[in-house]
Amino acid sequence: MAAATGERTAGLTVQEMARRSGFSEPTLRYYEKIGLLGTVARDESSGHRRYEPATVARVEALSCLRSAGMTVSGMRRYLDLLAQGDSAAAEQRDLFSSQAEKLAADIEQLQLRLTYLRRKADLWDARVRGDADSENRAVEDVMRVVERFTH
Repeated sequence: MAAATGERTAGLTVQEMARRSGFSEPTLRYYEKIGLLGTVARDESSGHRRYEPATVARVEALSCLRSAGMTVSGMRRYLDLLAQGDSAAAEQRDLFSSQAEKLAADIEQLQLRLTYLRRKADLWDARVRGDADSENRAVEDVMRVVERFTH
């Protein structure tokens, strides 16, 4: 896609890589330091980082994993398994299945928080309108949601 749009992918600066990946510049430097990115090329004249296509692809993959809630140790495990190739396919499947389950649980909690906020908005809307019956129903709805937080 980059070639089709004329977008430059070779030799991205740390600023360009940060914009493209969503990682901050310090995060990119940290990931390089702890070995997640491998060796990042340097501009010969300035010494500044230049992210070549293979590193760009790695950063983009890590960005997707991080945005799905994967920890640094999980990302490291992914890269280790990736290096093993097809012989680690079952372990890769398990890693991604486990992360998908964690993300699903996070989404469920977010849905519950969203429901809570909407029921509270309903409660306050009923109060604004002076509708005591609707307010009482909204209070009951809020209490049911709060119960779900504690169970």
